[in-house]
Amino acid sequence: MAIKIKYMPFTETFNEFYSTVQSSLTDGTFAKLTMAKTIGNTDLKNIYVRPILEEGVLQLELKFKHQEEELIEIHSIVATRDILKTYLNNPFFSALLFTTQMDLVYKLNKKRAVSISQKAPSFAHASPVILEYLAGNKD
Repeated sequence: MAIKIKYMPFTETFNEFYSTVQSSLTDGTFAKLTMAKTIGNTDLKNIYVRPILEEGVLQLELKFKHQEEELIEIHSIVATRDILKTYLNNPFFSALLFTTQMDLVYKLNKKRAVSISQKAPSFAHASPVILEYLAGNKD
């Protein structure tokens, strides 16, 4: 499988990346989202994003994995974009979207140039929460 790489300004690339996250949530292919590869030795090691249902509303749970503890926050899909954007470039170098169709890797290099690459999917099954939500919202 060919790898597609794009180089664009930060705001364009992140918005494009996150629109793919939103599409995967609505089309039932979302498996998970992880922010990784910190810049330097930071207390915050990873952010894991997974969908949850709260009173029938699809939300995203952000698990902030620190060296000594884990903190969990729940946000709307739109609010999550803005939160994650603040952590790219400080302290994270990459965000990885795993879907049943592809893995999408968003990376910043040491010069802070952005690349988005697509790889074969690592997951065969979407998040059970997404599947449950979509099954309950069929017309």
